[in-house]
Amino acid sequence: MLSLHDDIEVTAEAADGRAAVTAGAGADVVLMDIRMPGMDGLTATRELARRSPRTRVIVVTTFESDQLVWGALRAGAAGYVLKRSPAGDLVEAIRLVHRRDAVLFPDALRRIASPHVGSARQRVPVELTPRELDVLRHIALGQNNAEIASALHVTRETVKTHVGNLLDKLGARDRTQAAVLAYELGLVGTGVAETAESLWHRE
Repeated sequence: MLSLHDDIEVTAEAADGRAAVTAGAGADVVLMDIRMPGMDGLTATRELARRSPRTRVIVVTTFESDQLVWGALRAGAAGYVLKRSPAGDLVEAIRLVHRRDAVLFPDALRRIASPHVGSARQRVPVELTPRELDVLRHIALGQNNAEIASALHVTRETVKTHVGNLLDKLGARDRTQAAVLAYELGLVGTGVAETAESLWHRE
């Protein structure tokens, strides 16, 4: 099905987690099952993120478990798609993750993140500027650079710079990882109208 699209080339397939790590290293996007023999998909995702930082992983699963999905996102997945989803949703997920311009399914991420807000024991290692906190909040809401620029009345290039600084400061590999970390550190709440607040301003 994916091969029918001119902008997508299927370069490899794998039957287990270990093979997926080997075959997926260097790919733009990897579709990863959670339940696989030998090495499970969460471990394979974590290992692939270590070996091939530029590769983006989309977890494809039959399990509608928030805990499993959260585990996949923490392991380094850029998003997830249920196997019963329409084919078009999978194709669009691949394109969105490849563009790296927005978080995949931000509404679902907010729901999944809700029990984990503020769960991290450590504080963010570096202080983010108020503007960087604004950008981080909009990233967690799933907005792309153009939408963030419009909301904050700045240029796209300015947003792009802030996003790059955020990822570097937080040690996050992509926007999804930044959003996950932001929820865990309590920098962003799950309410759309909530304002990001830095932990270092709390007593």
